[in-house]
Amino acid sequence: MMNIKTGEVLQLKNDSFYLSAYQDYYNKRLKIEDFRGNMEEIIHTINRLSEQTHVEKVIVKARIESVEPLIEKGFLLEAKVPGYFLGGDGYFLCKYKNSDRYQSGKWCEEDGILDGVWNKEGQQQVSLDQGLSLRMADRKDAPLLSTFYQSVFPIYPVPIEDPEYIIEQMNDNTIFMLIEERGKIIAAASAEINDKYKNAEITDCATLPFMRKGGYMNHIIRELENQLVKRHIYCSYSIARALSFGMNAVLHNLHYTYKGRLKNNCYIFDKIEDMNVWYKDLSNKTAEKSAYTARN
Repeated sequence: MMNIKTGEVLQLKNDSFYLSAYQDYYNKRLKIEDFRGNMEEIIHTINRLSEQTHVEKVIVKARIESVEPLIEKGFLLEAKVPGYFLGGDGYFLCKYKNSDRYQSGKWCEEDGILDGVWNKEGQQQVSLDQGLSLRMADRKDAPLLSTFYQSVFPIYPVPIEDPEYIIEQMNDNTIFMLIEERGKIIAAASAEINDKYKNAEITDCATLPFMRKGGYMNHIIRELENQLVKRHIYCSYSIARALSFGMNAVLHNLHYTYKGRLKNNCYIFDKIEDMNVWYKDLSNKTAEKSAYTARN
């Protein structure tokens, strides 16, 4: 039986264009992952696909040369990820199919959260407490990870509560990192690697509610970055809940740069939410590490 959170990959092509898309039924989105060729036909095809009853929002990941043609057809530029396409910048343009999906009642509150994040004094990395261990997860950890994520997120945009889904992600080149105490996971995150375009999304970031003051996510993301650099992946980005001061503060503290906000992007935590996009160039990580060592 298919999980309701899974979607459908589409690859459409003819003599004049190629388009790769993802039908995200659970989050009521159409995601255009890549395209090339005749822009008039591409935009016509996107508009035709967006007429499906489940689609409330269309997200197009575009290169710079396609931004203006999409804006001319009513798409809104919401975010940017430098270096997303093999070093070329990626732009996230969106169009909404109904006013409820377009309206965001939390936008000004989220602006205030960002102001607080930018004004927060940077925190230095501290050592993990004794009894805690940081390591990369493997397939046998999938049941524990799925139980952990269920305990943190009442709602999540992908079926991460399913151990089989986690194993599938690992098989598809996603790295999971966790911190555990006596065999119990207290924090975890992943780096979802796009090997075709050499970028990675830092995602699935979670810490047990009563453990969120320990700075554990800093350790996890730094180690994920180390693993990415070993694989020569230098474009790292993350999409964080705009209402989460803590997660946005973690990314800012780790020298990620805010690159926009995706309005009513997905169902997460307890409702559909706006998501902030953050970016970091990992080719600068050696210099960052040297500066950290000098401070300590």
